Amino acid sequence: MRDMTYGEATEFLSAGTRTGKLATVRASGAPHVTPIWFVVDGDDLVFNTWHTSAKARHLARDPRASLVVDLEEAPYAYVLVEGPVTISRDLDEIVHFATRIGARYMGTDRAEEFGARNGVEGELLIRLHMERLIAHDDISD
Repeated sequence: MRDMTYGEATEFLSAGTRTGKLATVRASGAPHVTPIWFVVDGDDLVFNTWHTSAKARHLARDPRASLVVDLEEAPYAYVLVEGPVTISRDLDEIVHFATRIGARYMGTDRAEEFGARNGVEGELLIRLHMERLIAHDDISD
């Protein structure tokens, strides 16, 4: 096993269509984990969510989150991100990132469709600021 550099970790997070597993805190203090689609934007992981979703409610109340992305085959790897989030209702920004996320996970031919579908009032843009990274590669070696 070896530690990834920051650059390797952000490349890993950006590669392919790996789904992030986002952890938030319920009002009761219990953890809540949900899969998300996201893109890397500088030192942030960016994703959309509907304003009434569980993760939106949790993050509005407690803006701390963790996210893990892993490679589920040998040699196995993962990146764990922890940090605070910011929430935006800026529709232009929401459309822009919904389109980028659509391109990543659905392909460039459907990116505009995804951006239009998710770039609407009520959708939120969440930025998870990567304050702490734990990243390991070649776990099985």
